[in-house]
Amino acid sequence: MLVNVKQITIRPLIENTVKPGSMIYADEYAIYDRLDQWGYGHKSVNHGSGEYARDENGDDFCQVNVNTMEGFWSLLRSWLRPHRGISQEKLHS
Repeated sequence: MLVNVKQITIRPLIENTVKPGSMIYADEYAIYDRLDQWGYGHKSVNHGSGEYARDENGDDFCQVNVNTMEGFWSLLRSWLRPHRGISQEKLHS
């Protein structure tokens, strides 16, 4: 978890954990605007306009979405609830 969420703070995290040239799927948050310049592919959905997935080639399969990661966090929260959760300071680990 980043205390100061800006491009300058997220760039080292991305570069240390994501292979250059990888495609990154994200929402429309401006922090991701320079991914292409940093050497990553980047596609996004615009949650602000009600877009949560996009079929880019008309095959009825949504190639652009962030549902897998959002689903992971949703399931993690549900799993942790009976255990009374976990401190946010520990969650990043």
